[in-house]
Amino acid sequence: MFNRNLTYYRLQRGMTKCRLAELIGTSPMAVTNYEKGARMPNIEMVRSIAGALQVSISDLFSSRNQSLVFQHGDFRKCSSLSEGRQEFVKESIEEYCSRFFTMADILDQGVLATPPVMHEYTLEDDDELNALNIRDWLSISRTGPVPELVSTLENKGLLIQFLDITDSSFSGINGLVNHRPYIFLNRHMTPERQRSTLVHELAHLLIRWPDDISPAECEKRANSISGAFLIPREDALRELGSRRHSITGDMEMVAVEYGISLQLLVKRAQLLGIVSENTYRNFCINISKLGWRKNEPSRIKGEEPTLLKQMILRAVGEGVISIQRGAELLRVPFVEIERICYPIGVH
Repeated sequence: MFNRNLTYYRLQRGMTKCRLAELIGTSPMAVTNYEKGARMPNIEMVRSIAGALQVSISDLFSSRNQSLVFQHGDFRKCSSLSEGRQEFVKESIEEYCSRFFTMADILDQGVLATPPVMHEYTLEDDDELNALNIRDWLSISRTGPVPELVSTLENKGLLIQFLDITDSSFSGINGLVNHRPYIFLNRHMTPERQRSTLVHELAHLLIRWPDDISPAECEKRANSISGAFLIPREDALRELGSRRHSITGDMEMVAVEYGISLQLLVKRAQLLGIVSENTYRNFCINISKLGWRKNEPSRIKGEEPTLLKQMILRAVGEGVISIQRGAELLRVPFVEIERICYPIGVH
């Protein structure tokens, strides 16, 4: 797995093959051959590579789960994301899934919920109905906020994780690993945007999209479904009233309650006829002046996927794996696993 790890850590550093070759004193073609697995560097070159990438030699030789089959989704909205960054996203997904399924195998696959069936629903003309179908699929109420969206999806059998991708062109991607659906999101988005993107990607997974729908229309509908899922029509009308003429402070309270951005709430209000097109347009002008179109401040606490950490702490606590192995699988320092598993220092 040296070749895969080399590719992963090079892309993680945002380094080209030419730059790495320059740092380690070889040719770009040699780096290409290393990454393809066509050649294996000698130990001195391995040390040079580890130094250039600022990783340990053991990181470069860490094993990968060989039993995984991936079906990565399209980047769609991320057409401006460079090929290198797209490759890094996929490598990051596969590196994380290797650790995740290695841990699941250690504990027995029974620790994971049965993978759900995807593309179960036909796309309806009404996105309010599409959103209700997703709520029904998750066995949650058809109205009201959805406070713990990440854990709800994990318990439903989806693999959820955040990636440290600083490029704002990337928001999220979905796909399958061994027939288990995954959704990976950009960690650097606000919690509100993470939640809306999570439902957006879920809509892509759950709905059977017509072959003749354009990519732009597909994205527009997925966004509409996401908004209708997070604050259904019935809730919006109850919380905001059937008609209002301005965007007021109470709407921020509603946005916090439903875990959504103020932009998404006002857009929902416009789509439902609660505010006029002119009111919505003035709101957009005002938030543009504030710089909120891309960087609206967050008002809620973020959620975190917990399943891998939970499995590792269980395995360490039961003596199935060592603290060191747990730290390697979770990519955290030894002392952090020790502190969490044995808070009073007894083990």
